[in-house]
Amino acid sequence: MTELTPVLSAHWDEKDSFTIAAYKRHGGYKAAAKALKMEPDAVIQLVKDSGLRGRGGAGFPTGMKWGFIPQGDNKDHYLVVNADESEPGTCKDMPLLMANPHVLIEGMIIASYAIRAKYAFVYVRGEVAHVVRRLQQAIEDAYAAGHIGKNIFKSGYDLEIVLHVGAGAYICGEETALLDSLEGFRGQPRLRPPFPAIAGLYARPTVVNNVESIASVPAIIANGAEWFSAMGTEKSKGMTLYSLSGHVTNPGQFEAPLGITLREILELAGGVREGHSLKFWTPGGSSTPLFTVDHLDTPLDYEGVSAAGSMLGTKALQIFDETTCVVRAVLRWTEFYKHESCGKCTPCREGTWWLVQILRDLEGGTGTAADLDKLLDLCDNIMGRSFCALGDGATSPITSSIKYFRDEYIAHVTHKGCPFDSHASTLFASAKAGA
Repeated sequence: MTELTPVLSAHWDEKDSFTIAAYKRHGGYKAAAKALKMEPDAVIQLVKDSGLRGRGGAGFPTGMKWGFIPQGDNKDHYLVVNADESEPGTCKDMPLLMANPHVLIEGMIIASYAIRAKYAFVYVRGEVAHVVRRLQQAIEDAYAAGHIGKNIFKSGYDLEIVLHVGAGAYICGEETALLDSLEGFRGQPRLRPPFPAIAGLYARPTVVNNVESIASVPAIIANGAEWFSAMGTEKSKGMTLYSLSGHVTNPGQFEAPLGITLREILELAGGVREGHSLKFWTPGGSSTPLFTVDHLDTPLDYEGVSAAGSMLGTKALQIFDETTCVVRAVLRWTEFYKHESCGKCTPCREGTWWLVQILRDLEGGTGTAADLDKLLDLCDNIMGRSFCALGDGATSPITSSIKYFRDEYIAHVTHKGCPFDSHASTLFASAKAGA
């Protein structure tokens, strides 16, 4: 496999790709008009038949998620789009919204119609002000064109879209914490059940989908389920955006069928930066277990990555060469998770704090070999015991890095600091004193 499959990214190179005129020039909003002539259940079935799976992390079948919404319950239904992209290394939704916000709006029209929702919300991370402005303009243009609002496409269907700007909390990327934030409360995960499909936003049936998941829907409606399912693998259908970053010659977004390998993507990107070699990488962002050069030919689909011991997640491929200290990299990620823990549950709140302390000792030269067992014990007590996946995600880079790079951890003990940097202990002491 050497060819990309640009669908979402097909027209990103056009200077006006983000405008409604450019979007309609390439057939934009025709899929929504087509969907609104279908029965809502038929739209859901078409998405089920396509095999589209959530592009935000877990890979749950999108059509099945829509089908969980109870019908005939005489309650308001809501669609919520999760655009709170904020995990280290994850960078696909923001470029998509910058280059083509109207594909998300059209997908929201179709999804809302399918689940019988008259209100839809987009929850955007607060720091990305440029994305917020562009998406707000796109929503205003869609209203002006009559594509959202009252009697869309003269179908009798009404839809209001609300853009909500978050305050920059990573935890609000978790769907129930996002719903609490939307309602005006502090963003913290909810205990489930009930699940959002039964009692979500304002205790009403709610579907929460990732940006890329919803943005993939118009192409499915326009081209059919068979077209979409012809790409990818048997259980992981379609094309998706792979975000390549780090020590590579040409980083960026690579839209390809699910099942492509990192080796193939690296070939398309010009390889690891000149004069260096691959050491480790993440298949789905910083919350997924690390991979090494031995995993270059692992199919990047949900089943292939899982079978190899990690998760596809958001398909954020962070590449690190041999100059990178794995302990330092894992420490930086763990500091992020400690800082972003909402504090609701003890395993995550206390556990991430202790993980940081031990990793700092190892990186600073005061750690011992026994600290590795202590780290693994802490991870074992966090894993599966927190309200949401933040706690689990915080343990993943630690356990996997010890699995593949235990010798490097031991070297930090032996050398009384980072063997990659003779001044590591001094720098660490200075930073600790300043804190």
